[in-house]
Parts: sequence; C-alpha cells; structure tokens
Amino acid sequence: MTSPARIPRISFTALVLAAVAALLSALLGPSAAQAAPGESRPVYSYDHAIRESVWVDTGLDGDADGRTDRVAADIVRPAEPARQGRRIPVIMDASPYYSCCGRGNESQKKTYDDRGRPAGFPLFYDNYFVPRGYATVLVDLAGTNRSDGCVDVGGPSDIRSARAVVDWLAGRGRAYTARTGGRPVAAGWSNGRTGMIGKSWDATIANGVAATGVSGLKTIVPISGISSWYDYYFSQGAPLYDSGPDSLAGLVESPATGTHCAAVQRALAAGAPRSGDWTPLWTARDYVRDAGRVRASVFLVHGMQDLNVRTRHAGQWWDALARHGVERKIWLSRTGHVDPFDYRRGAWVTTLHHWFDHYLMGYDNGIERTPGADVERAPGHWSTDARWPAPGTATTVLRPRAGSAPGVGVLGTAKAPRGTTETFTDDPRHGEADWAARAGQPTADKAGFSTGALRRPLRLSGSGTVTVTATPSTSTAHLSAVLVDLGPATIRNYTADGEGITTLDKRTCWGLGTPADTGCFKETAADTKKVAYTVFSRGWADLGTYADARKGRPLTPGRPYTITLHLAASDHVVPAGHRLALLVGGTDAGLIDPPASRPALTLDLSRTSAALPLTGGAPAFARATAGAPRPPSGNAPLDGLASPHAPSRLPAGG
Repeated sequence: MTSPARIPRISFTALVLAAVAALLSALLGPSAAQAAPGESRPVYSYDHAIRESVWVDTGLDGDADGRTDRVAADIVRPAEPARQGRRIPVIMDASPYYSCCGRGNESQKKTYDDRGRPAGFPLFYDNYFVPRGYATVLVDLAGTNRSDGCVDVGGPSDIRSARAVVDWLAGRGRAYTARTGGRPVAAGWSNGRTGMIGKSWDATIANGVAATGVSGLKTIVPISGISSWYDYYFSQGAPLYDSGPDSLAGLVESPATGTHCAAVQRALAAGAPRSGDWTPLWTARDYVRDAGRVRASVFLVHGMQDLNVRTRHAGQWWDALARHGVERKIWLSRTGHVDPFDYRRGAWVTTLHHWFDHYLMGYDNGIERTPGADVERAPGHWSTDARWPAPGTATTVLRPRAGSAPGVGVLGTAKAPRGTTETFTDDPRHGEADWAARAGQPTADKAGFSTGALRRPLRLSGSGTVTVTATPSTSTAHLSAVLVDLGPATIRNYTADGEGITTLDKRTCWGLGTPADTGCFKETAADTKKVAYTVFSRGWADLGTYADARKGRPLTPGRPYTITLHLAASDHVVPAGHRLALLVGGTDAGLIDPPASRPALTLDLSRTSAALPLTGGAPAFARATAGAPRPPSGNAPLDGLASPHAPSRLPAGG
C-alpha cells in the first residue's frame, strides 16, 4: 500500500529511469555511476519486501541456563537486490522497549503475523529506507521480548546483544532460524555496512557498541543517549533518582526470564550503592572512557532541556569524540526528551537520508561538508555553525559579588573582597523554578548573582563549571548551580508532559506502507509559553565529593570545602536587555534527591567563580556589560514554567 502523503507522484518513465540509475549505482558504486542520482530513491517494493526473524548467538550465558543466549533480530529488506545478487547496507535499532513500552511519540510496538513473522516495525525507518535499498533490523536486547539472557542496563550483555548482530551482518557471527535449535543462517544479503540509530536507551546502546570499535559499524545516530550510566543515576555523588539499575532491569525484562535473572538484578543492586560512590559496575558502563576506540561517524542529537537523560551526557560524549578526531555532527533542540522526528520532521528525514546515503551507501553528497551544528534558538527557529561549540568560544571566568540586599548580588569579572559571604539554607521543597522566579529577591533558600541589563547579546556555547567554596552546618550537603536568562521570551514548555511538543490528530506518511505498518504518524506542533526567565544550564553535586568525585565522605560542620560543579552542555544567547544570572542553592527539587540533613551553607564569594563558555570570550562579556546598570533587587516574582517534576525513571522516550 502506498502512503498517501510525502511520496511524490512518479511517472512510469521516471520510475524506470530511477530503477536503472539505482542498478548502475549498485553495480558501479556512486562515484563511478555518472548517471546515478545524488541520493537513494524509493524504487523497490515495500509490499513485497522480505520480512524475517533470526536469532543471533551472543556467546554469553547471562541467564545461566547452560545455553549461550540468542537475541532476536527482526528484519525487513527489499527483495529485488537479493534476487539480483547485490548486497545492501543496514539501519539497525537495538532496544529493550519493543514489547514492554513501545517506541516513538505513539509508543509503537513490534507486531507479528499469524505465522510469527514480523509485520509491524515501530518508527519510520523501514517505511522510508527499505524502498531506497536499505535493510532495517530491529534487535531485542538480551532478556527482552523474544531474546534470551538478562538485562544488565548498559553493561556487557546489553552491548554484546547488539554487537553480535553487527558481527553477524558483517559475516563474523552465528545466527539461527529459531530461538532454540533451528538451522544456521547467514546474512548473505548484507554488505557488512551497518548504521545504528535510536533514542534514549537505544541511543545508549549505539554509543556503547561504537565504543567497542567493532568493524562494520560505519555510523551511529544517538538521540538523547546516555554516555555514562553513573551520570544517569548520580551527579557528582548527588542522587538523581531514588532507585537504581536493578529496578530499571525489572521494568523491561520479558516475563519469560522468570527467576533466571534474579541473580543479575541482585548484582546490579549491589554494584550501584545509593551512596553515589563510583564502583566497577559504573566503569563497565562508561563509554566516554573508550571514545578513542570509536571508528564510526557520529550524528548526535539532544534536547537542551532534557531532564531525563540530562544534557551532560551529550556534552561529555561530544567532547571526548572531538579529542579523538571522530567525524561528527550535532543537533541541539530546546525540547526535553523528544525525537527530532517530532519537532523538526521534514528537515530531520532529509538530513538523516543524506547522512545514511553518505556513510552507508557511499554517495558523495557533501553531508560531511555541511555545517557541523544546528542549534534551535527559539521554537522552530534554527541557526547553524561550522562546528560546535561555536567558533570563537573561550572559557571566561565570572565572579559573584555581594549586592545591596542579602542573597542578591552581582555577576561580573571583579573578584569579591576577601571575607565576603552569602548564606542560604537547603529547602528540599524548592528548586530552580522557585529560585529563578525570585532571582531579584532575598530568599532563604538560594544565593543569586546577575549582570545588569546587557548592552549586546551574549552567547554561551558548550559546557561550563561553577567552583564553590561552601561551609556547611551539617555533615551532609548537596549543591545546585543554575544559569538563568532573566528576560521575557517565548520558549518550549519542556516541563509539560509533551516536553515541548503537542501531538495533533492529523497524520502524514513518511515512506511506503502496508496495512500492518502504514508509515503514517501523527503530526506535532510546538508547545510554547511566554516566560520572564529561562533556566538553560544546570549542575549538581554532593559536597562530600569535594576531594574525590568518585567517593563521598562525611563533612565537618563549620569547615569550608571547595568543589567544582559541572554544568550541562548548552547553547544559549542572552539577548540585549536581558540579564545573565548564576543561582546557587541546595536541593534542586524534583531533579536531585535531598541529603540526609538540611544544612545552612555559607558561600565564600572570594573563592567562588563560574568558568563559562562565552563566544567571543572575556572581550565579548566586557562589551555586553559595559555601562550596564547594577541589577535591581526586590522585584516581584517572575513568571516561568511549572517546576520540573520528578522525571521518568525509564529512559524510554515513548
């Protein structure tokens, strides 16, 4: 069945010419076929595509049943290339969500016909790319849906589940026609070139497989992916959730695992203590440390207001890839945990098409020479840069000073006089929304510092840090630092259920379809709100990790401690007329869990600073603030978004 929209009407002559061009391209390669089109075309039948399932041997026995685990890979691929003896590349999404939770904005799950063959594939990848000469392979991670084994939440089993399929597609692995027994089956139709894509946990698996350096994985497209599982559960010792990876495993494992995986869940619980200390379990799930092994190109996508998989994951992964010279591209939106298909659909499909054509089919379409970064400036409005962080960005140190009222100070380059302090008391009922709404008011739960109204726009691009010297009144304390743009704007409502989008009833189709898999999806629109401030970067820490970021220790009340908080990556322009503010508080309600006590914290302003990525560096800050009046105090509360609620403990993105 042909989808009713987004598929252009093609005359019979044009269709024949396109088919000939596609054949030439396959036989000669895109660089040699002078008559070939500049991109892959939908010349293959989707109705008559081959749909099959194989079970790939991982070589592990995670469920300890005496047999090596097999993971299910559901495949849809065009029939014509195989009949002609030609091999094709693969787009692969490995996920734990195909039966428990679903994928995409409509939480789609895999479906099967009455013979057990795959019929419905979530998302648009099969509908759009199979007619263009790609295979789509959806893999059930170990312990989920129709796969053996146990979920180990980003650990060796998760990664091996997907890597084993990449190996099989490249002719190096073993697969069978059934979960048990069956006959061996080879991927003779695959040319060994695989691209992995996915959102959230799926994206995380793509990062982890790429970090193994596996041959044949040519590109990955991680959307809102985790780069280190420790940073999903903790931020420098401060807990982000009140549960650990064992609970997450239990949410996605298939009922068929029964009691076989209880030991794995116990190991997950034991290896991830709620103290926030780093353990070997976290080392095995830290892909950043292995960024130097990545051979694949990376097209990274993340929402800068993602409060599920926080943007620190994108920043540290991107920076590590940059240090090792990995070819890469980035999109940064102003949404929360949202797929680009649901906030920039047309541009996303086109860009992804060109990306896969280049890295998997070998077309010289110039995608690698286009701007390396797309950044959403306002809802639906994007800018581009040659690279990211923006060219000309330099770390610039800003410092807080006391103002005319307690807790309401000045942010600039001058250092505060020695002995200048500000004191606040942790109130776990309040968080960044409360602090920002009262940035110009003295409150007991935060200390705030801001510039005057800027004379020129000021851009922050990349990851910053805030170094704080604080004296606690108790033996435990958490710290939060947030950057705020104080000024009116219309922004995406990222704390609402849609995290910046609203879903409409109208559907459009992206590719070809069948009754079981139409390729048609609900359209979306930006969910926006007018606000008087925007929180755009955050960082949290347990002060007990002051000496060692990987191990906390009790604090001595009355003793000062110095700690550097890592702020989430962002790209934000504070417009002329607005003010840039740094707010420091205790528990950021809804985003980190409170400490055991409720300390008062005294900041030594002479030993507190923010190292921020300013485009244009210190000179740009000087020009933007030259002649600016001192920030006002005592303002009425500012309107903003609803306070962030406790985010999902499931990095599903459905």
